[in-house]
Amino acid sequence: MPNDAPPLILTFGPADPTGATGVQADILTFASMGGYGVSVLTGYTLQDSRTCDDVVAVDAELIADQARMLLEDMPIAAFKVGGTIRAENASAIAEVVSDYDDMPLILAPDFTLPGEHLLSADELREATATLLAPQTTVLVASHASILLLAQPFLDADNAPLDEAIGVLLEHGCEYVLVTDSGTQQVINTLHGETGLVRQDTWERMPYPVAGATDTLAAAITALLASGLEPPAAVREAQEYLQQVMLNAFRPGMGRYFPDRFFWARGDESEADETGDSGESSGS
Repeated sequence: MPNDAPPLILTFGPADPTGATGVQADILTFASMGGYGVSVLTGYTLQDSRTCDDVVAVDAELIADQARMLLEDMPIAAFKVGGTIRAENASAIAEVVSDYDDMPLILAPDFTLPGEHLLSADELREATATLLAPQTTVLVASHASILLLAQPFLDADNAPLDEAIGVLLEHGCEYVLVTDSGTQQVINTLHGETGLVRQDTWERMPYPVAGATDTLAAAITALLASGLEPPAAVREAQEYLQQVMLNAFRPGMGRYFPDRFFWARGDESEADETGDSGESSGS
């Protein structure tokens, strides 16, 4: 008989042909953490290891239809939502996941993608803040993105970070993980209804690494799908992130990429010392 299936995780996001970010990166991370990823594309990017030149959005109705097909067929254990590209896409995803309000949802919005959709960037941020964030178990975002998401709920545009975090928590978000708010060091802080839950600090890599936020959010999602509580999932996901960053590689002429399967490489030098060349000798 087949073994039991690993935790099934549904990710929404753009397709990145390099595999550094987007749904390709999520699926790699899920697999590395013991999960199995299925995906719904919100758009397609035109990019390489150096830059992203353009992004084309997928129709919102197609996103909803594909998601419901997967959800009606498979016992999904958790959701991850990345870049939704357009406000209509964020709205469609929010409507789908609202039918599964007992399921963990990790939101890692990306407001930096280029293209024509930026003409409606304010609408995208507002839809994300008012429709997706209130359903979120852990929001994973930078200092700047947190402030943007909080704007629909605040009177002033220049509110302090603590106030922005507080208003997102008040409107339904269970935890807010503010990423990379340091300068010389990486400083990530997790906030919940009781205030600061944990703070993690480590040395910044001496080279630019693509996909750090997607990797962190996907790892948290996989751990929640396996049954961990959010604070424990955030802790373990950050330990994983540090390792994939330390083992990052440079596939092209641009940024380094996280090695999400660093643990599968083994110690080649140790294999050489033992004389294990991967070939068997005849008897």
